[in-house]
Amino acid sequence: MSENEIEVTPAETQRRFEAGEVQLVDVREQSEWDTSHIPGDVKHIPIGELQSRASEIEQDKPVVFQCRVGGRSLMAAQAFRAAGFEAYSLAGGLIDWSEQGLPVEPDGAPVADH
Repeated sequence: MSENEIEVTPAETQRRFEAGEVQLVDVREQSEWDTSHIPGDVKHIPIGELQSRASEIEQDKPVVFQCRVGGRSLMAAQAFRAAGFEAYSLAGGLIDWSEQGLPVEPDGAPVADH
């Protein structure tokens, strides 16, 4: 991941997340999260709550925001970069993540519409 790039691929995100190098924040709505999500220690903070819950995100560790296709996560990454975070957006969102065969919970669950 380069600080000049704002989007990061699903494969690189998974590798860095599993290695504990980045934190992952899912900004989708609760109903989307309930349908399926990336397994592990993923923070779920709906985009409408990001500003009020920003203190839950570590500022000294890179953060990758994730949504369904990448639009909401890109807005979040841009806003958090402006606030001094090393922030990225998951390219293609959970749709690309799932299509590349990366794990979701529950296993085999679809990606919810929003």
